[in-house]
Amino acid sequence: MSRLVDRRALFTTGAAAALLTASGVSLDAAPRRGGRLRLAVPRGDLFDAAARGALYDTLTDVGADGLLRGELATDWTTDAQAREWRLTLRRDVLFHDGRPFTAEDAAAALIRHGFAARIGADGDVLRVSLDAPDPDLPYRLADPALVMQAPGVEDLPSGTGPYALQSLRPGRHLIADRVAPHHKDGQSGWFDSVEIAVIPDAAVRAEALRDGFVDVAALPDAALLADRPGLLFHPSSADAVLAAGQGVTLPRNIGARAPLDDGRIAQRWWQA
Repeated sequence: MSRLVDRRALFTTGAAAALLTASGVSLDAAPRRGGRLRLAVPRGDLFDAAARGALYDTLTDVGADGLLRGELATDWTTDAQAREWRLTLRRDVLFHDGRPFTAEDAAAALIRHGFAARIGADGDVLRVSLDAPDPDLPYRLADPALVMQAPGVEDLPSGTGPYALQSLRPGRHLIADRVAPHHKDGQSGWFDSVEIAVIPDAAVRAEALRDGFVDVAALPDAALLADRPGLLFHPSSADAVLAAGQGVTLPRNIGARAPLDDGRIAQRWWQA
């Protein structure tokens, strides 16, 4: 097997500085542990995106800096045709229910997601056989829809992310607590807990932020926040996708592939 050198981005190692940069953290402004992230979102896909970003991992991840990195996969190799892939998985990962995460679990999750490939497991190696060459497979495995979830758990789904589900009203409200210890300690997941609430009206989301009932509001009515000093807007107050209060820190880099910092807001942000 030969290592495929991706033409669009270099695979970066797990060095602490690189991981902090991937999360949008400057080395002179280290994150703080603690506190609760209270996030208000509109009805629809943003609730699911934020929940996935808190509860689950994927095999690979595109960081806030746009570079591809391993998440549950530490390394990958392919043949000259980019059809036969081998992904080496971390050995220190547990599901929230305490079971070890294995290559068999990864294979089963991809199959449940309907991933089009022949998938198998060999020790801590996941094997993916494709009908056609695909040098971009590691990027495709970073798709937030391809989360690694334990099978057979529906009421309180069990993932491997930094936060374990405590209560859920599907599409409406979620509370999750930080898992300790966790394989991402010192890299992401800085809050002690996360609360995601659906508030359908943009004006009401802005009011909740203005009055301190939430820390971050997605797609708020920014005009209602113009007279409130100290608020942070992303990308700007003129076209705010996110507005945040003084209780949280806006990372230097925010992922731009999808809203809510690529759905990873609970993992990448921290308490001010």
